[in-house]
Amino acid sequence: MEFTSRYVALGDSFTEGVGDDDPARPNGVRGWADRVAEQLGAANPSFGYANLAIRGRKLRQIMAEQVDAAIALNPTLVTIYAGANDIMRPKVDIDNLLVDCDSGIRKLKATGATVMMFTGFDARGSKVFSTMRGRTAIYNELVRGIAGDHGVLLVDYWRFSEYYDWGMWATDRMHMSAAGHANMAKRVLTVLEHDHSIDIPPMTPVPELSRTEAIRANARWVREFAGPWVVRRVTGRSSGDGLLPRYSGLTHL
Repeated sequence: MEFTSRYVALGDSFTEGVGDDDPARPNGVRGWADRVAEQLGAANPSFGYANLAIRGRKLRQIMAEQVDAAIALNPTLVTIYAGANDIMRPKVDIDNLLVDCDSGIRKLKATGATVMMFTGFDARGSKVFSTMRGRTAIYNELVRGIAGDHGVLLVDYWRFSEYYDWGMWATDRMHMSAAGHANMAKRVLTVLEHDHSIDIPPMTPVPELSRTEAIRANARWVREFAGPWVVRRVTGRSSGDGLLPRYSGLTHL
């Protein structure tokens, strides 16, 4: 399956590229969408790529801020992942959220672009995030329904067992590492049926810790990552406050 000219990526930190550090790129990250764009544009000088995703954005924010901006770029391919930041809130009405998601997907499909969605990951290996498996499973079934109703391509993240390896995750345990992003790019390109030449970067070895070491590591994680995340939720702030889209207009990487 070949796409000729314009790819626009929508979403939150997952699509922005958080966890895959690259100081030379906008917002200091690279991510799977950049890698996909590089492959799609490798043999096409007229190819254009925009990434409107901003970390911390919830589903309704993404629909309100990014869908119309994407349509204005006349895309031939759109990828969108939204909802993870809603699922992690204390209270969420997933059914109503996905009604809004359905409306956004309808608008994107009406442009004639190919649209791709993602299910959420099965975080059964995390003592913290596994508590939200039920919510994610409901979200995923609704996403699958929307994808089926509108002829949308689906990347079924829930079923990617390679992500049970902690080497696929950044030190914050919330976002994919460089290896995780590269692997996701390969997964996306496979669904697109597009040839690629992506190599997975070496994963940082995850040492086996003693009970005492694990307690210290978990305390450090709470202090450096989980604690600040909770403070932002309580105070109504977001990690994306003040950030602009990495590529708001079409560019060629």
